[in-house]
Amino acid sequence: MSQQHPDVHTPPPGPRSRELAKRLDAVECPELHSQKGPAPIVWERASGSNVFDADGNRYVDLLAGFGVAALGYAHPEVTTAIAEQAARLPNSLSDVYPSTTRIELLEALARRLPGDLGQAILSGSGGAAIESALKTALRVTGLPQVIAFEGAYHGLGLGALDVTHAAEFREPFLGRLPGRTSFVPFGDAAAVRDRASRGDVGAILFEPIQGRGGVVVPPAGFVAELREIADASGALLIADEVYTGLGRTGRWLGCDWDGVLPDVVALGKALGAGFPISACIGRPAIMERWGASQGEALHTSTQLGNPMGCAAGLAALAVLERDGLVERADRVGSKWLETLRRELAPSDRVVEVRGRGLMLGIELDRPESADRAVEAALARGWILIQEGPIGQVLSLTPPLNIDQTLLDGATDMLVEILVK
Repeated sequence: MSQQHPDVHTPPPGPRSRELAKRLDAVECPELHSQKGPAPIVWERASGSNVFDADGNRYVDLLAGFGVAALGYAHPEVTTAIAEQAARLPNSLSDVYPSTTRIELLEALARRLPGDLGQAILSGSGGAAIESALKTALRVTGLPQVIAFEGAYHGLGLGALDVTHAAEFREPFLGRLPGRTSFVPFGDAAAVRDRASRGDVGAILFEPIQGRGGVVVPPAGFVAELREIADASGALLIADEVYTGLGRTGRWLGCDWDGVLPDVVALGKALGAGFPISACIGRPAIMERWGASQGEALHTSTQLGNPMGCAAGLAALAVLERDGLVERADRVGSKWLETLRRELAPSDRVVEVRGRGLMLGIELDRPESADRAVEAALARGWILIQEGPIGQVLSLTPPLNIDQTLLDGATDMLVEILVK
């Protein structure tokens, strides 16, 4: 797996990337790719922490593909597992006839997750896992109202979109949204308690750390208070661990930092280490409230528990555990956080450096500063992205096995573009 420093010999975007971007414009819905700034670099291949564009430039991806490539790109054990499964059984009849691989993945998740979280609904994306969780809450409580948080991002399907806060995502589709979500300030337990006291809330949905909201870490004790409020009100406590789960924050689940066991957890991104698969996992007492199948599943999909995705998930879990990558994320991430805080302190553009494990964010004074930083980093061969409500936060979520020399190089790069 490639763990090399950047090598940019053609200023990005290069001529081939620009030409491919024009071809994309002709065949893809224009809303799907950014019209802001220059044409994008077009990725051609990736390995480990490195991405190679169509012009032959080599980059270091400090995002791990939104956290998906937690083991780095094209991890050999994951790619071998997918290839072998594709040759043996690439698909099965979802809820009709399960595969052995699906059973093995579900058993592995039940062994690995805390408490009695052990019955799951598999799907293909994090947003789909959230929708499974929301349906579960309605089946269990009969109450459609949900408490979610300002800054929340849970997906863009119509069910998940109703609990996603950002107006730019919601407003074009308000006519199709049920409007059953109350948004309260993230970290404000009193506001949650007040809203839950009305007796009509079936679920409290939260991210242990808000990702797209700007890598926002809640105040100490907040998640524990959510558990208490859910218990008192009868609502299910749903943790969106699509981004934070499976080692990203230096714990298997982000909730583990607070010693809290949710009723339902949504996992995605890193679960398939590059292959799209996700899971909504609940305690048996919760999931059994769906009732036994009457011959036709109430919530299923054609690719439920795709065998190749399950094989990827099994391999990813095994590598995370065997290589101690969860503990490494805590150890390496804590050191990197301290280093970044110290080295970026002289910058008048840096407001705060925050996060846990290898989920860090650098909040800048304004979005224009972040725009320039992302462009300057890319020119040097480092891939960053902006998060936060106005795009003022630089997100750092590299592979959990990224080489220390690359983190040191990333620090030097950030000092160069933000301090000097």
